[in-house]
Amino acid sequence: MTGTALVQARPDVLRALRSLGGSGTIGDVVSAAGLDRDTVEGTLRELLESRRGHLEVSDSGELVYRFDPSLIRRDAVPLVRRIGRAIGRFLSKAFKVWITVTFVVYFVLFVALVIAALVAMLSRGDGRRGGGWGKGGRGGGFGRVPGGNFWLWYYIWTPRWRLGRPNYGRRWERTLPPEERPPFYKKVFAFVFGPDRPEPTRQQLDRSTLKLIRARGGVLTAAELVQHTALPLPEAEEEMGRLIGSYAGEPTVTPDGELVYAFPEMMVSAHGRVTAREPDPAWLRMEYPLELTGNDRKTDTVIASMAGFNLLAGATAPWFIFPPLGIAGMSALIGLVLVPLIFSVLFLGIPVVRRVRVRRENRERLERNVRRAVLSLVYAEALTEGDSVTLEAALKHVRTKLRDQTIDPAEVERALHQLAAEFDADVLSLTDGTLGFRFPTIRRQFVASEATRKKLKLDQRTLGPTVYSSADTPAEAAARDLEAFDRELAAETVDVSGYLSAPGRVGFEDDYEVVAFEEELARQGAPRP
Repeated sequence: MTGTALVQARPDVLRALRSLGGSGTIGDVVSAAGLDRDTVEGTLRELLESRRGHLEVSDSGELVYRFDPSLIRRDAVPLVRRIGRAIGRFLSKAFKVWITVTFVVYFVLFVALVIAALVAMLSRGDGRRGGGWGKGGRGGGFGRVPGGNFWLWYYIWTPRWRLGRPNYGRRWERTLPPEERPPFYKKVFAFVFGPDRPEPTRQQLDRSTLKLIRARGGVLTAAELVQHTALPLPEAEEEMGRLIGSYAGEPTVTPDGELVYAFPEMMVSAHGRVTAREPDPAWLRMEYPLELTGNDRKTDTVIASMAGFNLLAGATAPWFIFPPLGIAGMSALIGLVLVPLIFSVLFLGIPVVRRVRVRRENRERLERNVRRAVLSLVYAEALTEGDSVTLEAALKHVRTKLRDQTIDPAEVERALHQLAAEFDADVLSLTDGTLGFRFPTIRRQFVASEATRKKLKLDQRTLGPTVYSSADTPAEAAARDLEAFDRELAAETVDVSGYLSAPGRVGFEDDYEVVAFEEELARQGAPRP
């Protein structure tokens, strides 16, 4: 099917899907659209990439495509939110320009004026008029400040710093050589607005998932994606649908009704057999708490002191600076009092207001980390066929792994019950009256994935044994059924614990690490892949 045919067919398929309420089998869409099966199937796969939707398995084993009834695009953003973001970006950039021009300029100016005012007041005893800047002429007093102008320029602008380069905070800064660390002005911006936030592209976000697909022989289930991302299961299923459309995946239903996704093209390489190191699971990629400024305490103290000095100097200028230097007039009042006062209040007030949002986001990050920690316990018990998971065990596990943070038992209970609902866990009443949760669905998905992996052998590009042939005699068909039954029995004893990575420990990953590869290429001036 050509790309042109696909584009021409899409409006018909979209109309058909809308008439079906966004859900249907390939047969439903073929019937509603009046198109051939290949065109419909190709279009539906493409829509899984571009529209919000996922695949399900019906009771009869048929694949069901389920999209949002409005067929909303995955990248759709409401108009109000887009306008809000645009206004926010404009105000942020405008205030950053104001900071660049005002913060250091006013600080330098007020230092010079204060020195000049002090010199003028002291010189009155010798019969000289106020208004001078000392024997060195205007600016001479500041010229004698220890370190001079070169020190100030070096401090504000680090050598070899590239204009426009982001500043992700002190943890990121430690990974850079000293001559490439963020200059002072970037830390001033971070004091007001916080460190820059990485904005990874879809390709950057997919990179780790694609490594997982290759490491697991080109075959994956939604439960395995949850292990890697900690997404809620419905979101993981929707993400699997997008991955199918983006990377030529092939959904298949196993004999026991599990939905497995194969990515044959991901296992083809010009360098021989595909090998890949499996990326860390979600519990080894916890989220660090978001920092208010991303600066160290010393830097924040310097910046806050400079802002406080500007505020104090502006507020006292009419009484302390103006009289000794003979300054007067409305222009001076606006330029040396009102502007620095407004600027300094905003400069010091924005971080205070922003602290509320940072605390809220850190609560959300802690909730996601609790889910990751509970997830490690649930997967450990499910894949090793261990004990049922109780709230007491989950709470102890989370507190052990996140010992540096205050854990709310209600949050652990909420995470455990959410996982139980997502995976349709078996609920057991234990002898002590507590509830235990078993997660056989997780193990079934891993077993189904492993069985499909061994059958397809995508890393070797060969097929497993034939399970059905239209040319079979009744005796041959019975023999094949018996072989299939034996394989199902063997699957019950499949050891899938090898896909469980470090369930006994947790680790953290910084946001900037997702985009670190491209940042390094940009730093070295190399072309991006």
